Amino acid sequence: MSAASRTDPVATRLAGLVAPVVEAAGYDLEELVVTPAGRRSVVRVVVDRDAGVTLDEVAEVSRAVSTALDEHDGEFGSVPYVLEVTSPGVDRPLTEPRHWRRNAGRLVTVGVGPAGAAEQVTARVLEVDDTGVALAVEAKGRPGAKKRPPTRRQVPWQELGAGRVQVEFGRHEAPADGQPDPADDDGGGQ
Repeated sequence: MSAASRTDPVATRLAGLVAPVVEAAGYDLEELVVTPAGRRSVVRVVVDRDAGVTLDEVAEVSRAVSTALDEHDGEFGSVPYVLEVTSPGVDRPLTEPRHWRRNAGRLVTVGVGPAGAAEQVTARVLEVDDTGVALAVEAKGRPGAKKRPPTRRQVPWQELGAGRVQVEFGRHEAPADGQPDPADDDGGGQ
């Protein structure tokens, strides 16, 4: 969970109540933040899991968390609150092994290397295991120059910084049979 939720005593107590409910539903509690908003508070609960989270599933978790909060209403004072249950956005930094695992196949930017000597790279997440992350690091080049193929690089956890997913538009997945997609053929070579 985020550092903000660890330092706020109300958020810490709420997390102690909410985490078991979220975990029982099959999700990870990624963050819980309580923010004052006028005469009420906003309780923001961020959940995720390996298979991702749909809107219907967010609604289901929201109902379960709301019920748990209602049952313990007196423990947190009489301040009204608005419950906001959501999944992490694409801008969430990848800091935990489960974050990297959930983003296999995605393009990320990340600092790799020993502390004080890390280099910033753009790479595709290939594999994630107990030892670290395998990345397909894109070669740096000049604009307009012929693009070189990516280089596979195994990065141990202790040399991996917080990654950021890069939004890609128009990326086509390779067909399951491994053959080139005929829709990608632009008639080149003529």
